[in-house]
Amino acid sequence: MTAMKLSRLIQPRNPLFWMMLALNALSAALAWIVHNRPLNTFAMIVVGVFALCNALIGTWLMWRLVRDEPEPPKPS
Repeated sequence: MTAMKLSRLIQPRNPLFWMMLALNALSAALAWIVHNRPLNTFAMIVVGVFALCNALIGTWLMWRLVRDEPEPPKPS
C-alpha cells in the first residue's frame, strides 16, 4: 500500500494541477452565484448541479495528483 503525501498535490508542471485549480475556482464562483444572486428555481438547480459536478471532478483530479507519483524532471 502506497502512502499518500499532501506535498504531491502541488505539481505546477502537471496539467491536471491547473485543471483542478480552475474547476475548483469555477465551483466556488458558481456556488457564490447561487447563494447571492436571485435566480428562479430552474436556474438555481442548473447552476447548482454544474457547481457540484465541477467540485466532484476537481476533487477527483486532486485525488489523482495525491495518489500518483510525480513525474521525474526531464534532463535538459
